[in-house]
Formats: sequence, C-alpha cells, structure tokens
Amino acid sequence: MKAAVLYGKEDVRVEHVDEQPLAPGEVRLHVEAALTCGTDLKVFKRGYHARMIVPPAVFGHEMAGIISESRSLTWRAGDRVVVANSAPCGECLFCRQQQENLCDHLLFLNGAYAESIIIPERLAERNLMRLKPHTPFRDAALTEPLACVVLGIEDCRLRAGHRVLVIGAGPIGLMFVALAKELGCEVFVAGRGENRLEKARTLGASVVVDVTRRDLVHAVRDAIQPEPDVVFEAVGKPETWEAATQLVRKGGLVNFFGGCPSGTTVSLDTARMHYSSISTVASFHHTPRTIRRALKFIEAGVIRAENFVDGECLLDELPAVLRQMTEGNRAVKTFVRTRQ
Repeated sequence: MKAAVLYGKEDVRVEHVDEQPLAPGEVRLHVEAALTCGTDLKVFKRGYHARMIVPPAVFGHEMAGIISESRSLTWRAGDRVVVANSAPCGECLFCRQQQENLCDHLLFLNGAYAESIIIPERLAERNLMRLKPHTPFRDAALTEPLACVVLGIEDCRLRAGHRVLVIGAGPIGLMFVALAKELGCEVFVAGRGENRLEKARTLGASVVVDVTRRDLVHAVRDAIQPEPDVVFEAVGKPETWEAATQLVRKGGLVNFFGGCPSGTTVSLDTARMHYSSISTVASFHHTPRTIRRALKFIEAGVIRAENFVDGECLLDELPAVLRQMTEGNRAVKTFVRTRQ
C-alpha cells in the first residue's frame, strides 16, 4: 500500500509499505478521510515524538474509514468507523481515577496518511466507534481533536452565560468557539489570519480581535470589557500563557490548553494570581468519555468539516503541504486524499 513515512526532522516520504497480517482482535481500516493536525506539524518539524511516534513510522493520526478486514468479534468488514489516536490501559492508578488521559501506558496510534491502517486490539475494544450511516468521513475525522477540546470544556465547567475568551484561532481555538457557543456562552477570540478570524465569526464569536503586530493584552483590553470569566489559551507559547492570566476577570479561570515547547517556563504576577483569586487548569489529551461526547457533537451537526477543513491534497503531495505549513500556510486543516 502507499503511505507517508516519517524518517526524521522535516523528512516525510510517500512510498510503498507492505501490509502486515492481522493478529487476533485487530482490524484493518481502509482510510477514507485523513486530516492534517498541528501536533503532526510539530512532530514533522522535530522529527519524532517521544511518546507517540519513533521514526521511521507511518505518519498521521486523525482518520475515519471503513473496516476492510477483521479478526475482532465486535467488528466486521464494511463497518463505518472512526478511531481515536490512543487507548488507555484501564488498569493503572490514573485509569482507576477516571483520568485516562494521564494513563501510564497509553497505546498511541499513528498511520492515518496511508491507504489502510491496522487498529490494535486495545483500540478496537476501547476507542473505535461506529458511525451513523450518513455521517461524512471528513466530519468524523475531527473526533480526536474535538475530544481534547471537550475535555478542556469539561475541566472548566462551562455553562450558559459565561463570557469566554479564546486565544488562538487555529483548529483547536475554533473548536472551542463552536462548543462554547453551543453551550450558551458569549465568546470572544484573539488571533491572527484573516481566514481563521472570519471562521471564528461564522462559528459565533461576538468579538474578534486581530492581534497581528499588536500587543495581545492591550489589544484585548481595548476591545473586550468587562474581563471574561474563562480564558482558553490555545496557542502554546509561554508569552500567551502569561497574557491569559492578565486577561481573565478576578475570580476567573484560565485553561492552559496549548502545549508549550519542552523546557520553557513562564513568569506569573503572584499578586494578581493570589489577590484576584485566579484559578488555572491545564487540559491534556482526551478520554474514552470525551471521544464519545465529541462524536455526538459531530453527528448532531455542531461541528462540521466545512468550518475546519479548507484545504485538500493527494497523499503524494503531503510532504510539500507539510513544508508549506512550516512556512506559514494559514489553512485551518487539509484533507489528505489517500487514494486517487
């Protein structure tokens, strides 16, 4: 089969890979939709991910498709499904505490950028989900990133009437906009890129602040008053983590959702954090529960690919697209066509 293989830093090659036989409990997925992701871009730039992928390895993790072969008692060839990019062990301390996102033995899955992929038994049992007959594969492929956003929403206990600021207008930031709006919140966005900011408006943001070549804190304070109840940092830079704590109201909550580069640190105004009683959380990854809740949002039409997928390429073109993304391609997400 044809697949995109990560060999190292900014080195992805599309080549022929032999299909392996299935072990008991496994299924083979014919990939109908694969999407690019900011995490994949980070891995492409770095050349590896310590927990998720060690090269050489088939690349990509957002996918949906049709089971073409099965050695599982649960799944049959022809089933339309979406699969998460990991599954917890179900036995460690964190799994027993219902914090499966922190599982000590998460089993990760990569290989979406290929004609087919083998789904290991644990994933087939715990994080493979059946799609409704008319659910588009492109919509379903958004389940994994949306599940991370659902966890972030749950960690902040969002409710109707909350005033919410989302910092960052990438795919994750836009998903926060859509879900917060669906829950009855008033939503504001601070970000860059005309196309992405317009999508934020379409998804329900009442105020959109373009911070291109502007100081984030000053720009938001000029545009949004009073201060929001909840701030989601969806960029992943130390300076925006710090800014988020300056932009939330007294007694408010900041979610440090964006993962910063390893080894970086932040400096926080201790007087503000203490005397203004600022609360913080940091949401990471997803759980089997949020995976299923995400798919429900998608199948209810709250999240649709048309609002997040604005590029398309053939599998053979993927290495060039990844290079363009490193150079500032502002596409939200790109649909990778794995077959001609």
